[in-house]
Amino acid sequence: MTAALSAHELIARHRSTLDQALEAIRTRAYWSPHPEHPKAYGENGSLDAAAGKAAFDALLGSRLDLGQPGTDDWVGGETSPYGIDLGVTYPHADLDVLLPAMKAGQRAWRDAGAEQRAVVCLEILKRISDRTHEFAHAVMHTSGQAFMMALHAGGPHAQDRGLEAVAYAYVEQVRTPDNAEWTKPQGKRDPLAMNKQFTPVPRGIALMIGCNTFPTWNGYPGLFASLATGNAVLVKPHPRAVLPLALTVQVAREVLAEAGFDANLVALAAERPGEGIAKTLALRPEIRIIDYTGSTEFGDWLEANARQAQVYTEKAGVNTVVVHSTSDYKGMLSNLAFSLSLYSGQMCTTPQNLLVPREGISTDQGPKSYDEVVADLAKAVDGLLGDDARANALLGAIVNPDVKARLEAASGLGEVALASREITNPDFPGAVVRTPVIVKLDGAKPDDEAAYMSECFGPVSFAVAVDSAEDAAELLRRTVREKGAMTVGAYTTDPEVEQAVQEVCLEEAAQLSLNLTGGVYVNQTAAFSDFHGSGGNPAASAALCDGAFVANRFRVVEVRRDA
Repeated sequence: MTAALSAHELIARHRSTLDQALEAIRTRAYWSPHPEHPKAYGENGSLDAAAGKAAFDALLGSRLDLGQPGTDDWVGGETSPYGIDLGVTYPHADLDVLLPAMKAGQRAWRDAGAEQRAVVCLEILKRISDRTHEFAHAVMHTSGQAFMMALHAGGPHAQDRGLEAVAYAYVEQVRTPDNAEWTKPQGKRDPLAMNKQFTPVPRGIALMIGCNTFPTWNGYPGLFASLATGNAVLVKPHPRAVLPLALTVQVAREVLAEAGFDANLVALAAERPGEGIAKTLALRPEIRIIDYTGSTEFGDWLEANARQAQVYTEKAGVNTVVVHSTSDYKGMLSNLAFSLSLYSGQMCTTPQNLLVPREGISTDQGPKSYDEVVADLAKAVDGLLGDDARANALLGAIVNPDVKARLEAASGLGEVALASREITNPDFPGAVVRTPVIVKLDGAKPDDEAAYMSECFGPVSFAVAVDSAEDAAELLRRTVREKGAMTVGAYTTDPEVEQAVQEVCLEEAAQLSLNLTGGVYVNQTAAFSDFHGSGGNPAASAALCDGAFVANRFRVVEVRRDA
């Protein structure tokens, strides 16, 4: 195969970006090569807003032919949460044909080495970045995110997470030198001398099982971590969110072929309605790595049954915020209101349980009772979402009927402090848009515990009355230990309370945000600096992204010879 993109050209084009990413993960300082502002696109081959929208519109009703071997059918059926039938069809694969074809290209990909694999991955990410506006519409109309969130989270933030994984993969692979000269003195005898060669080798084919809500943001870390460490990657999207990942596969296949590698190193596994191929794929002996984001039930099944594979899961948790005291009451309420409202709470990092002492809290505006805190938070959410245009821009659309059902059932769990209301989206009359509900519960009542100790994914939060800061810390500990948490937040001006909450999070391995009152929110993380999940509690078996996320995707094989 003749390469249109030489290794030298790709290294010259992307090595400096890789070096900056390596420095960013070392320092944890802010850095991103992917612009967030929509107007940053439109030059140097990238699509501006109009061209991106036109490219998306051209996809509607089309057949996305990826040129994969083993295609035995064409499948589709995605309907946008905004009420649009996408009408795109994708190749359905005969796995007995596709999987051997994917494996065939791994030798050349392995032999390319860590640097060349990294720069090929960076070229894939660069081409995806150039199409950020197109991808934003694809993410919006499969996840229900509002457009600007889809552009940010589905575009540059997802691309950052993919690049971050490539950087970590590179670090782990070059930790061991390619070659070593080994000499052991033998006293008066001649020394023992050997030449040793060390090669990172892939585990096999990686399976990336995509999610409905953040198909690219949650999908790119595993995809690029596996690809950069020499593995072929089979992408199995959520059946309601195929398009963003199908476009990703399309770009990856184009770049791999242009760089002189087998395009089948990356392939798509779309499914027929109700086919449920994830379990079938997960147990195939060719599958040696699995990345999964989704329900606890299926994540637990993968961990228990896909024994031939290294399994990385992000499942469900019950995210908690301890509200003890604050020196910025207005800022706290504003920050929490935004966190509860963003994307209709359909984030694995959205707070669910707000633990508030029943005797109230101290603030810069004087003492506030439990009832006042909850009522003021309800007012803050109402104020944030009072304008329907702004509400639509923050809430997006309810992603599926299950979320809507949970939202409607929540009002029967306790006293409603903030009722959910329906909002019309004038641009998309078919969208289901709802504001959050806040329900008051008592941490001392067993009947209430059943509600707040279960994940209620969506725009539902519980204001849980607790007896004291000590009780809040203990309930936090039990929640993280039993149910897991992707995020924990706390508001306190008391150093002892802060230390107690921090100690719980250190012992139970939960990521903690303290006293957020500005433009950073508990449910948002920055690539290259923040860890998403810890891998140390039941919510997830992996962190995005750290060395542990990439290091076991390959093994180092040694060949030694007498010198």
